[in-house]
Amino acid sequence: MTVVGIGEDGWDGLADAAREALAGADVVLGGARQLALVAGRVRATEAWPRDLAAAAAALPDTHAGRRLVVLASGDPMHYGVGGTLTRALGPSRVRVLPAPSSISLACARLGWPVEEVTVVSTLGRPYAAIGPELRADARVLVLTGDEDGADRVHRLVTERNLAAELTVLERLGGPHERVHVHQAGPAALPRHDRLAIVAVRCAPGERRAGAGQVPGLPDETFTTDGVLTKQEVRAITLAALAPAPGELLWDVGAGSGGITTEWLRADRRCRVVAIEPRADRAAHVRANAERLAGVVASPAGPAGPAAMPAAAGARAGSGAAAGRLRLVEGRAPDVLAGLPTPDAVFVGGGASIPGVIDACLAALPPGGRLVVNAVTIETEAVLVDWHRRAGGRLRRIAISHAEPVGSFTAFRSALPVTQWVHTAPTDSR
Repeated sequence: MTVVGIGEDGWDGLADAAREALAGADVVLGGARQLALVAGRVRATEAWPRDLAAAAAALPDTHAGRRLVVLASGDPMHYGVGGTLTRALGPSRVRVLPAPSSISLACARLGWPVEEVTVVSTLGRPYAAIGPELRADARVLVLTGDEDGADRVHRLVTERNLAAELTVLERLGGPHERVHVHQAGPAALPRHDRLAIVAVRCAPGERRAGAGQVPGLPDETFTTDGVLTKQEVRAITLAALAPAPGELLWDVGAGSGGITTEWLRADRRCRVVAIEPRADRAAHVRANAERLAGVVASPAGPAGPAAMPAAAGARAGSGAAAGRLRLVEGRAPDVLAGLPTPDAVFVGGGASIPGVIDACLAALPPGGRLVVNAVTIETEAVLVDWHRRAGGRLRRIAISHAEPVGSFTAFRSALPVTQWVHTAPTDSR
């Protein structure tokens, strides 16, 4: 099949190859908006059903022997149906003829180099994902799917006390194109076309807490009751966990969610199952992940393999962003059974409970990482024993901070942390 990208200029804006594909198609599939742009130019049209992914996978059966063209807006491989089809059918069976994307058109109107812009889509994703991208001197393009999308973005900007200019771009590239510029302020922004781009240009200013991109956010950035892996130890722990795009972390005994939040911030495709027995701390995990990583947690509940997208789908860039964080309220090891296979596991609490480390090690795939932190002598003894039996790295992390002592200053030591880092062996064949 062929996937044709089409802009607001419709048939007139299509290249010859795209027109030939459409003219020769037995059936053209697309959304109502795209199909209206080629009305009277093609033989037959069909609207996509609501479950797009399932319909895409079934196309070889439902349309066997027919020449198919799928219409998409702009560049089908940028947040478009092209990715859905190539994942379902394989790239060798899908020919893609892109048009200029809305991102390229928006940057052309604004005079922004594309490589200097951050793009966030809210189609099927929470608006909270925009939050971590809003910082002084940032340029962000937000793809909206709501008529009040600009005002929702505007509220996120004002909540962070940022001076910014917001430009709403609608129906780009066609005869009904509209561009409106607004300054962030107390007044609400007007409604607009449902599928629009909101461009946010933040003014230069002070760098706010929580804006850093590497692990080790200040402790005061988090909502916590005090049960939080502290800043320096958290940075060392994240280095040992080594998050990579699309990987899944089990955060066992998540506390306030410091490790969960920093793992999610490492890449938009990183995912976490956070296990925490206390509801109040689970609420802190949820709040920190949303405010600092822009990730809205799935409802807390019992373990189950269907609760989170498979790693392969997430790495392929599917809609897994909406399910990046799952909270499981319960105690390990009881709630670990049935969870999706992790790429890495962090045990920040409960390591001395019989069966916890055993279950975590058993869940790791070849090359998977386990990191366990201990503060008490009892838990440290457990880690020393595991290190003797299974190898890995054992280290002690001791941090001291300068504090006043009368009219002088002295270093005061925090509780030392013993850390065991283990990598599951790979097949040597």
